[in-house]
Amino acid sequence: MQHFPIAVYHYSRRLTHEVGFGPLSLGGYQPIRVESMTTTHTMDTTASVEQCRRLYEAGCEIIRLTVPTEKDASNLEIIRDQLRRDGITTPLVADIHFSRKAALKAVEFVENVRINPGNFANTKKFSNEEYSDEAFRAEYENVRNEFLPLIAKAKEFGVSMRIGTNHGSLSDRIVSRYGNTPDGMVEAALEFARICEDEGYYDILFSMKSSNVRVMIQAYRLLVMKADAELRHAYPLHLGVTEAGDGDEGRVKSAMGIGALLEEGLGDTIRVSLTEDPVNEVPVGFALVKKYNDYQKVMGDKGHMPVKQLIESQVTKPVFDMPPFDPVGYSRRKTTVIETGAGGIGGEYLPMVETTATQVPSNPDLLLAELRSRLAVERPDSVFRSEFVTVPVSSLEDAARLDAVLCRLGAYRERVGVSLKDIALAPVFMSIAAKVRLGIVEGQMIDKDVLDGLDDGSAVLEFCFIHENSSTSASADVLKRIALRVDAMGLRRVLFSIDSADAVYAYRYLVRSFSQAGIDYPLAVRYSKGKKDRLEALIDSAIQIGTLFCDGIGDMLALESELPEDEEVRLAFNILQAARVRMSKTEFISCPGCGRTYFDLEKTAGIIKTRMSHLKGLKIGIMGCIVNGPGEMADADFGYVGSGKNGVSLYVGKECVTSNIPEEDAVEKLVELIKSHGRWVDPVE
Repeated sequence: MQHFPIAVYHYSRRLTHEVGFGPLSLGGYQPIRVESMTTTHTMDTTASVEQCRRLYEAGCEIIRLTVPTEKDASNLEIIRDQLRRDGITTPLVADIHFSRKAALKAVEFVENVRINPGNFANTKKFSNEEYSDEAFRAEYENVRNEFLPLIAKAKEFGVSMRIGTNHGSLSDRIVSRYGNTPDGMVEAALEFARICEDEGYYDILFSMKSSNVRVMIQAYRLLVMKADAELRHAYPLHLGVTEAGDGDEGRVKSAMGIGALLEEGLGDTIRVSLTEDPVNEVPVGFALVKKYNDYQKVMGDKGHMPVKQLIESQVTKPVFDMPPFDPVGYSRRKTTVIETGAGGIGGEYLPMVETTATQVPSNPDLLLAELRSRLAVERPDSVFRSEFVTVPVSSLEDAARLDAVLCRLGAYRERVGVSLKDIALAPVFMSIAAKVRLGIVEGQMIDKDVLDGLDDGSAVLEFCFIHENSSTSASADVLKRIALRVDAMGLRRVLFSIDSADAVYAYRYLVRSFSQAGIDYPLAVRYSKGKKDRLEALIDSAIQIGTLFCDGIGDMLALESELPEDEEVRLAFNILQAARVRMSKTEFISCPGCGRTYFDLEKTAGIIKTRMSHLKGLKIGIMGCIVNGPGEMADADFGYVGSGKNGVSLYVGKECVTSNIPEEDAVEKLVELIKSHGRWVDPVE
């Protein structure tokens, strides 16, 4: 890689070419916009106008409508005119799949047209056909000739265009050469962008969507690296995790994928895709972009990085810092292994989940009850429980009190650690607790004699830098010096962590510093949320923790929030699952629905989740239609896909095995299908 034009260690928004959306603009110095999409049938004018009105009242800044046919495209004029008469000037986007005639008609009535390079002028899907160089070029020329009239008409009407690639719905031609990969997604988009630039049309933006958060993040990064090096402009990005699902899972997946890129300065508009009323997407979207839009208000033009100009002015010396991980692939950071009574930490072990007790040793009965609850002592088969619990301690008196509590806890005491800020107390608690976390406060001088007197013969030692006001690189400097010291002492049952509101940047500095020094101790990704409301806690935790795990950083997830105990631990497991580093339950790849959907998607998804949420590790796609069927549920094991009015098709992977089942029978048929492939287990009563 010659360059990585992305902010890795601090926030700086990528400065992009400004693109018009009617009364709005995207990119440049504009705020990050929030978009949603209607779920009504576009031919149902009344319902579509009403849903657009509700989205407008919720603050939605861009509204997308599905346009499956030329007839639907013509009806956009009626919908638009009614909205404008009602004083609703929100820009409209026509969502196009397959139909070029629909695109050519829709462009007359909207501010933007979204096309999917995977199915625009591409008719063959999932044929596994090999393409010779000659056949590849011939198919490309066909696509180009079909695309040129739309470019011409978009220029004529002053309409912008989103080139929206989706993982799993790539054309056979692209898959034959690049695979169903981020490389394929990027090349599919660049082909269309090159054609646009050849025609002098620059009102374009990109999206790289996937239901797999890691794939989504990698695809956007790769796009920026390639597009900014090749194309005339740095074009805006529309961010989204497609088929994110509903509830907390959908919010976590969306926040993780979108937030990881926003942290790196990427993104000019976003859409949170939830299998819910689309109005519910809007507040989540604004909660996601608030931090970054607020930063822009304070910094103004200084908050942007003109990456295109920097790349073009670069001669030999790199102007961007390379990240301490593979930005367009996944490999977990290699570490030593710590064996504990609760399991292994580091190496190839799955990341553990740790939470912090709210009670202290001076309240022994309450503390015991909380520990038993967090560790699920009464529910030994429970998947969702803390695997380590940390108890805050502050004095020598706490030692005897805690020891008495742990004696009553029995074998589960191997899962209890302590946190303290006075390093002089560490030797006492190391003979009592399974893990001792030493909080290092900014500016604190560590007594070297006490440090040199520590050993790791009993408890695991965790050194945690508490970052508040210093630079995000300060924690790396302090922890590296400690790591080198304890390594020289021969201590191996040691891990490191940072407690920081800017965890993404702080941990990246730490990993880079450790790598340069040859330090391979495991890391606990620690994140503490203060008094935040529930949605803020979900979003901030998903971004600051999930981003790191998506990049292969982290051996333990340590979360402390204001959420109720059960919600907190479920959030931790949701983050690990969304990052695809630990599967603890069924993965539902569920689309938000649109005008192509002919069944109650939200209700059906709820029924399927109730029946199948115990199938740990299984991935089930729930799609409203074939457009978001085998393509969009790219890595699902089984699929439930709408196939018209009262019809459902079932899939195994990308293969349709049963077509047009009556909707009332489809869920039971899906259960039978899973059983026939030996993937069903009965739920535990």
